[in-house]
Amino acid sequence: MSGWLALVGGGEWTDGCTFDRTLLDAAGTDEVVVLPTGSAYENPHLLVERATAWFESLGASVRVGEIYTRADAMLEANAVALRGARFVYLAGASPMHLRSVLKDSPVYDEIEASWRAGGVLAGTNAGADVLCDPMVDSRGGAFTVGLGAVSNLAVIPRANTWSPEKVHRTVELAPGGIDLVAVPERTAIIRTPDGTWRQEGTGTVAVYRDGRPTTLADLSS
Repeated sequence: MSGWLALVGGGEWTDGCTFDRTLLDAAGTDEVVVLPTGSAYENPHLLVERATAWFESLGASVRVGEIYTRADAMLEANAVALRGARFVYLAGASPMHLRSVLKDSPVYDEIEASWRAGGVLAGTNAGADVLCDPMVDSRGGAFTVGLGAVSNLAVIPRANTWSPEKVHRTVELAPGGIDLVAVPERTAIIRTPDGTWRQEGTGTVAVYRDGRPTTLADLSS
């Protein structure tokens, strides 16, 4: 049994992201730990500022996980600081950097342990992509290895910014039996502890398996 998992298509912490209230309530906390790791080299402070203002408007505070490099993720003190966190949010624009920093690290071990103990784990944009295994390589729409919080599922974050041709190519490239969900900005797919998936936010997701449309209700993860 694990806690709540949210995969957000991007456009995070802006009007329309009503699911964040749901996640705060599920976590039973007024503190969110934000890791802007995926934008380590792209002004991560801007993500932090937006997250802080957004969650303050919801009556919560933000604690920043200063995890930007592989060395940061391997530092035991940084892992201990995340131990028992009730709500962790992975963010940023580069899933490849985020994966290279967190995979097989003490920091990610603590994040996953907290989630499996009943906490809330959310990823937006690169964070949503990398929590899956396989994950979509947004550079070309193919697939590669992710962190694997959820398996046999992949997402296309910011799907509303992809051309129909690129989405089609990714659907065609998806390994057999893998569920692929195109998630637009300001939209989330959420898995509750009983394994049920639903969507919240402003957009509408599209779900595919073996090249054919399916539904969130049919997700096997």
